[in-house]
Formats: sequence, structure tokens, C-alpha cells
Amino acid sequence: MSSKNATDEGEGQDAGPPQIELNDMAKFPDGGLRAWLVVLGAFFGLFTSFGWTNSGVGIFQAYYQTHQLRTMSASTVSWIPAISMFMMFITGPLVGRLFDVYGPRWLLLAGSLLHVFGLLMASLASQYYQLVLSQSICSPLGASMVLYSSFNCVATWFQKKRALAMGITASGSSLGGLLMPILVDHIINRVGFGWTMRICAFFMLALLVVTNLTVRSRLRPNPKTLTFTSYLKNFTDTPFVLMTLASFLYSMGMFIPITYMVTYGEHVGMRTSLAGYLVSIFNAASGIGRILPGYAADKIGNFNISICAACLSTIFVLCLWLPGNSHATTISFAAAFGFSSGAYTALSPALVAQISDIHEIGTRSGVLYAFMSISALFGSPIGGALIADADGEYWKLQVFTGVMLAGGTLFYFATRFYLTNGRFWRKV
Repeated sequence: MSSKNATDEGEGQDAGPPQIELNDMAKFPDGGLRAWLVVLGAFFGLFTSFGWTNSGVGIFQAYYQTHQLRTMSASTVSWIPAISMFMMFITGPLVGRLFDVYGPRWLLLAGSLLHVFGLLMASLASQYYQLVLSQSICSPLGASMVLYSSFNCVATWFQKKRALAMGITASGSSLGGLLMPILVDHIINRVGFGWTMRICAFFMLALLVVTNLTVRSRLRPNPKTLTFTSYLKNFTDTPFVLMTLASFLYSMGMFIPITYMVTYGEHVGMRTSLAGYLVSIFNAASGIGRILPGYAADKIGNFNISICAACLSTIFVLCLWLPGNSHATTISFAAAFGFSSGAYTALSPALVAQISDIHEIGTRSGVLYAFMSISALFGSPIGGALIADADGEYWKLQVFTGVMLAGGTLFYFATRFYLTNGRFWRKV
């Protein structure tokens, strides 16, 4: 389906009756008990998957550097959260295609079991390779199945209110990112690393039971052969290619502050306990940023709000984080960047759905997130290398982050320009 036809409202609807039928608004419930139960289950799915990974990036980076892996450099340790993010996103094309073909049921079940099993194995780990296998590969592999199934199912139930529904769903990861660091911080020194991981694993297992019982796709499974061409054809669509480049660059800049937020707080003189709360502050603001912009996007346009959020992220890094080195500016940056990046995270699936046939949303979302996985994999180690190159200072990391965010913003502008044929005042 042409991206322009999917985006223009009431114009250019010349793609033919079959394509119009696939995305007919009348076929989307856009509400009702069943649809909102899917949102509830998906909310818990995001809490346990991306919420856990998001919170674990900052808090475990700092913990490992002072405990199990204290003899290793920050750049080496950062590969644990980097690989974790990479695994969650790189599996997107396969998981997304499996979702389109077979539906979410078995993906959710297998993902839940793998995610919890990985965390339980991490509770027994004491060596670097053991943490990589359990926390960076097994757990995020399962979490990715939960993440994509949850997001994609919500998209099949909503169209007019899609951005809001996606925002509410995505706020689950913010709540997870807010609560899990606090939980870990309060119990890890009392019960130890092993039991902390087990407690978190069983807590998430309980939430994943709800996800498995409530999350369903509105579309019937459409069994067909998995082929490489089903992925390649997406790159013949110009708006999708431009948006993929935008997401790649923006994600490169987004993951770095999340990874080094706690260590930066300690760098500017914060107590370890206070610095640990920066991740929670970030995720609390991110939760607001995922819901309110989602509501606005349904009124103003997904791309319009996404561009505003990307611009704000760039400004916050270059004008607040880079020149500031006090406790106040660090806390302010955590909140401000959490809000703007939260909007980006929530609206990305809605952007994909807007320019895609709903029957291909799993595959397309997966391809987009696969490119984001490259950013997640290399962003944090690059950040660690830049810190080392600056003799422990963070200014090179901050400049690099700002440049990546600015590049992503420009490609979002390019995508919008293409979709609107250069028209400025347009809901898109």
C-alpha cells in the first residue's frame, strides 16, 4: 500500500478497492471493552519487556562497574546493556513477520517464558559471559516477542485513537522504568544480586500472565511462506526508508543518555543513591511524554508531534545537558529528555502503522526496530569510548548525542515533506 495513500486524509484515495478495504476506519473498533483490555494487557507487556530493559540499562551499568565487573572498563561493561537493547530490536523482522503470519498467542507465551528464564539464569551469574548470555541474549529475546506482539495487537484495534492507545501502551514501559530501579535499589543491598533478580523475575511473570490472557489481535492469522523478498519490498517505499533513517540516527542519540545517566550523575558529584533515581525521574517524565503527545497526535498528526519531540530532544541535549554540570541541571535534563524521548518511543509504532497496510504492520515495525538495534548496539560503547578519549569528561559524548538527534530530526522533516508534497500546514 502506498504511504501517501495511507497518510493523506480524504485525498489521493486511488489505490483501489482492496487496499481501501484493508484500512477502512469502519473496521477498527477504536474502543470498547475488548479493545481496551488489549491495551491493558499490552501495557503490562511493555512494563515487563521494554520497561525492564530500559531501567536495567542505567542501574545495572553502574552496579556492575562497582561489583562483579569492577575490574573492567565502562566501555566493556556497557556491552551488556547494549547487546540487550540490540537483541530486543534486531529480532524485530523475524518476530514481526511471525506475528503477521501466525498471530500473537504462541509468541507471547514463548516470549514470557524466555524472558523470565533469562532473568533467573542471570541471578546465578557471576562472570561477564554468563551475564551476556542470560541478561543480554536470552531475556531480551523473550522480551522482544512480548514487545512486538503487544504493540502490534493494539494497532489492529485502533485507528482514529491509535496514537493515544499506543501512548497508553508505551507508558507501561515508563512505569516499569520508574518502579523497577527503585525496587532494585531498595532490595539489592539487603538480599543480594541473585535474589533481587529472582524477585523481579517472578513479579514480571505475574504481570505476563495478564498479558497472555488479554492481548489478542483483531486480525486472523494469515499463514504463508516466510521469504526474504517480504522484507526487501519495504525499501521500495520512500517514506518508510526516510523514516527508518530518522529512527536510526535518533535512536543512536537517545540510548546514550539513558545508559550513562547514572554514571554522569555521579560524575557531577551526586551521591550514588540520588544518581540512581535519575533513571526513575527519566521514566516518570517519559510516561507523561508517551500519553499526552499521543492524545495530541490524534488531533494534530503523528509526524507533526514526532518532529516537535525530536527537535526538543536535540535542544535539551545541546542547550541543557552539555553546558550544565550541576545537580539541578542534571535532574532537569533527566526529566526534560524523558518527556521528549518518551513521545518518540510511543509514536514510532503509530508512524509505521500510518504509512503501512495493517496486515504488514508486524513486518514493517520489525524492520524499523532492526535498524534501531544497530544504534542500540553501538551507541553505548561509542559513548564509553568518547568518555575515555576525553579523560573521563562527558562533553564529547554529549556533542555526539546532539549531532545524532539533530540528524534524526532532519530525516523526520524529510519524511513529512515527502508525504505532504511540501505543504506546511497539514495534519500528517
